[in-house]
Amino acid sequence: MKSYKYIYPRVFCLSNLILAWKKARKHKTRKDYVIEFEKDLRENLLKLHKELKNESYSPMPLKTFILRDPKTRVISKSAFRDRIVHHALINVVELIFDKIFIYDSCTNRRGKGNLFALGRFDKFKRKVSENGKLASNEFNNNYVRGYCLKADIKHYFQEINHEILISIIGKKIADKKVINLIRKILINSGFKKGMPLGNLTSQFLANVYLNELDYFIKHKLKVEYYIRYVDDFVLLHKSKLQLEIWKEQINNFLKNELKIELHHGKSKVIPLSRGVDFVGFRNFYYYRLLRKRNIGKMCDKVNEFLNGRIGYQQFLDSFQGWSAYAKWADAHKLRKKIAEIIFLKS
Repeated sequence: MKSYKYIYPRVFCLSNLILAWKKARKHKTRKDYVIEFEKDLRENLLKLHKELKNESYSPMPLKTFILRDPKTRVISKSAFRDRIVHHALINVVELIFDKIFIYDSCTNRRGKGNLFALGRFDKFKRKVSENGKLASNEFNNNYVRGYCLKADIKHYFQEINHEILISIIGKKIADKKVINLIRKILINSGFKKGMPLGNLTSQFLANVYLNELDYFIKHKLKVEYYIRYVDDFVLLHKSKLQLEIWKEQINNFLKNELKIELHHGKSKVIPLSRGVDFVGFRNFYYYRLLRKRNIGKMCDKVNEFLNGRIGYQQFLDSFQGWSAYAKWADAHKLRKKIAEIIFLKS
């Protein structure tokens, strides 16, 4: 496997830092911290360049807050200057790792994402079920063939082992200065394992970590129909027994090689006819539904708008974002009903 040396200068070169700054400020130009950094933009970028070049760069402490949406999550926010460094690093290493990611790894990749994952799921379910061929068993005389192992990793971001991650990265990157920069970012959370939710580097490195799982599933187990989105992944097959066997083998691999494990309450083999919860939707064979909590959140926004707790423009922005997502499900009547409310109140 080819490894890359002497790539650190590409990280701290000014042209890369300028590109990183542009990415970090995108959709945030009115934020106070962006305005403050840009008061002396040239000097601040030159300072970052110098610190990275002489390896004196040290990230600032993370700002942590709790988000309940709907489950409780701890989000850690990096200082704006550190986000520029994160983008500068990813600008370089992403090009190296993206080449070795499997086709159906769908997280944070150009041309991929949750809609790509949905499309692949639709294709795979048709393959496994032989285009919706019906079967029967003792409980149901009319159900679609095939099963899905819907899997989730227990406390994934909190359990990532730093040394294993560094070892994986070292297979492709032989530049110790790049490795040292990654170490600084990892230990900035103050913990010996895990990565903070909210950092660009966390999202990318989490994908690198589970690339080992992707290779195990595709090349060792020879699974044909497999899709992963962050730590949420599915395997499809005609045989329920085969999926149960793979589930055990996958969990053993995760425990032994990556020091993580499947979330047993959320990792189950499900008949395709029952519908599979994946990338934000309930995916049935002939249709797709929104999650109940997603509908509930939008209904809460409607009530806030009708009761005057939020303004028209704020509600409209929320609806437009939600509608762009909801159009991929069979939710035409609900979208139309909410649109009528907006029209009547405008």
